[in-house]
Amino acid sequence: MTIVLLFLAALLSITLTAHLLSAAMTAWRESRPPKPVPDDLPFIALMRPVCGVDPFDAETLGSSFNLDYPNYEVIFCAPSERDPACALVRRLIEENPQVRARLLTGLDAVSGNPKLNNLHKGLSATEAEWLAMADSNLLLPRDYLQRLVAEWRPGTGLVSAPPVAERPGNLWGAVEAAFLNTNQARWQVAADMIGMGFAQGKSLFWRRDILMAGGGFAALGRNMAEDVASTKLVRRQGLKVRLTRHLFAQPIGTRAAREVWDRQLRWSKVRRDGFVMIFAAEIAQGPFLPFLAALALAALGAMPWIALPLLVALWYGAEVLLARIAGWPASARDIAGFAIRDAMLPALWLMTWFGRDFTWRGNDMTHRDVARSDTPVTE
Repeated sequence: MTIVLLFLAALLSITLTAHLLSAAMTAWRESRPPKPVPDDLPFIALMRPVCGVDPFDAETLGSSFNLDYPNYEVIFCAPSERDPACALVRRLIEENPQVRARLLTGLDAVSGNPKLNNLHKGLSATEAEWLAMADSNLLLPRDYLQRLVAEWRPGTGLVSAPPVAERPGNLWGAVEAAFLNTNQARWQVAADMIGMGFAQGKSLFWRRDILMAGGGFAALGRNMAEDVASTKLVRRQGLKVRLTRHLFAQPIGTRAAREVWDRQLRWSKVRRDGFVMIFAAEIAQGPFLPFLAALALAALGAMPWIALPLLVALWYGAEVLLARIAGWPASARDIAGFAIRDAMLPALWLMTWFGRDFTWRGNDMTHRDVARSDTPVTE
């Protein structure tokens, strides 16, 4: 019995400490001022893949033209001339003649990843040595490119940033925001602060020579998502992925329950595909195990029952405080989203072990079709 009690107490202590510490680390980082920007700013190609039109695309793609950066170009990449996004992009380019921008269409079959196949023509079309790849649903602040440049220092191979959700339009939008903000962003920021940064495909800032030395876009297709492959490509060269000090917003709007489930299951499968041991430990990142341990300790008489609601208040209080310090959604509906997310986490983790394939924007993604060759890849 003593061993059982010690195990349960250790499980509760370790998971609660990790939760509180990661929240405190992220809150501290979010409260700090922006990093100073170097005087010598390089020419940057901002590459934005588009496919279809989502509700916020006019705003998010339009933010590409409002950057307060002296020397950049924007390259929009669409999979087809017939894609609905092309009309929107052409209108934005026409309305903003002050910015050097162009639209490229077509797919280059360099990998099993349709996003990479869409973006590849942009890489071929620019002479820029610095490449910023930003998803179409990311809202770029005016100093977006400065923030990327400011994070580059010796030993850096890639600068990235997970998105943070803003403007959830309903309860399930709040659940989506809960996954992105006080869960995924929190853990990624904390990992970055201890030197274990992971890329997030929403925003990738490359130096061309590092990307090409690792095998280029073909190498980024070696895993089911380019962020996993990017992390591995950089680490193989003895370099680090670093995250920007402050993260970038993704407007959420309204969501349906099935939409949130499918998206989170897809991302869960991506993490399992890329870092299986880290994914296996994800079951301990939410409150499921610590709350279960606390319940067992109370049932065994090793902890007073009154400690259970206090534990819940402490757990979610840390998340609410983080969200408010960071300026993330933290209303009553958003807090309900935290709880719904945590109820989903064990089920998502379990379901991920029963299948590795998924569909993304109408494309079937299977681990069997992803190139995994250990031989050098060239472009």
